[in-house]
Amino acid sequence: MTDTLEADLEPTRLSRRERRAAAPLAYRRRNAELTLIILAASITALAYTIASLGTNAEIPPGIFGFVAILLGLLLIAHLAVRKFAVGADATLLPLAALLHGIGFVMITRLDDTLAGLQSLWSLLAVGTFVGVLIIVRRVTDLARFRWTFFAAGAIGLLLPMVPGLGSNINGARIWVSVGAINFQPGEFAKIALAIFFAAYFADNRELIAAKTWRVGPVHLPEPRFILPVVVAWGFAVVVMVGQRDLGSSLLFFTLFVVMIWVSTEQVGWLLLGAVMFAGAAYFAWTQFGHVQTRVDIWIDPWSDSLDKGYQIVQSLFGLADGGVTGTGLGRGNPNQVPEAQNDFIFASIGEELGLIGATAILMSYLLIIGAGLRTALRTDREFEKLLAVGLTTIIGVQAFIIIGGVIKLVPLTGITLPFVSYGGSSLVSNYILLALLMRVSDSAARRLGEVPDEPTPGERWAAWRLRREIRRDQKRAAKRSGAVA
Repeated sequence: MTDTLEADLEPTRLSRRERRAAAPLAYRRRNAELTLIILAASITALAYTIASLGTNAEIPPGIFGFVAILLGLLLIAHLAVRKFAVGADATLLPLAALLHGIGFVMITRLDDTLAGLQSLWSLLAVGTFVGVLIIVRRVTDLARFRWTFFAAGAIGLLLPMVPGLGSNINGARIWVSVGAINFQPGEFAKIALAIFFAAYFADNRELIAAKTWRVGPVHLPEPRFILPVVVAWGFAVVVMVGQRDLGSSLLFFTLFVVMIWVSTEQVGWLLLGAVMFAGAAYFAWTQFGHVQTRVDIWIDPWSDSLDKGYQIVQSLFGLADGGVTGTGLGRGNPNQVPEAQNDFIFASIGEELGLIGATAILMSYLLIIGAGLRTALRTDREFEKLLAVGLTTIIGVQAFIIIGGVIKLVPLTGITLPFVSYGGSSLVSNYILLALLMRVSDSAARRLGEVPDEPTPGERWAAWRLRREIRRDQKRAAKRSGAVA
């Protein structure tokens, strides 16, 4: 009987051939992913060459090294997915690679120095992507550290407000400076808070939806269960007021409202969230000149087109100049727009690639959002479902806010365009988000039987320790029986 127990504790490990035979669909996905990655790398290399021809009328001398490094990075990411998340969605990584590649080409077009720094951040981002896939083998394990992630997210949001650490750039206090290093902790805070919200709502969704507390004619959940709503609203107000960053506060609060709406399936939370945020936004507009300026520029940038409205006016001129087909890579004037590599990189793409190129960028984000929501639908675990929705919401809302600001659909904010804009914090955090989303997708594939659910290294280690303890107990029992005899 003991031998049988030890055999049950022996983790089942399949050979490479057995894994392929047991998961044909998953490996077809990986082959499709590889094809799409090569296509994305080819588009990036072609765009890089055309941009150099348009600017300098010559093929860049380092084109082959650039292609080799680019393809090498993407292959490393692909091999990591093939090894550690073989059942993951096949479109997420190629779409992110395409957006990253186009963004890098435009940054190179705008500023060679920043392009060199972005290359280093790209190496770190891909390395972080691989590291997350290796470390996070069971995404449900993250739910155990929900309050740790909550604390990390709260500290990340408030850190820029600490005297001596936070710095004010372009009117928003969202940066932290440590020596020569500048980063935005809010980029990582949003992921930590998405994990916390997913874990909290997965555990309390029925209690929140019950609405057993009556206040006059209104039925609400018990106060202890709606406390996170008040805390989330408070954080949004603190970020908006203390950091003067309307975009980040809107992103954070939208993330929370969408997740509580999905978990409870009650539209009332959307309405309540909209009213609460509108009230906070109105207060900020009446009290802070920086917010008033952003709104005034949004309504009529032409009234001060040479000063406060200069940036948005120049971006609109660039988009108009691009037309349908664009001026051509390297043949526009995107440097006319201040900070074109950050907030207004979409305007640069629209100018040189036209409506066709801008639409391709929008379609890429829509496909990523579709893949994320498909992942949420495929999984049957509440935490994973909510986490997939939360991570997808971050990408979708962030892209909407910044693109909407550039085309004057909403007031302009200072957040980055995911995978495209210049910035190390944004790039690294988005690759962490991508890795987590792909881990959820792989987990869903394993439970659907598309991939054999093999034990993780941690589980094999735990099983080995348990088997060792069993053998020790057997030896002790044998010694005691021998002594008695």
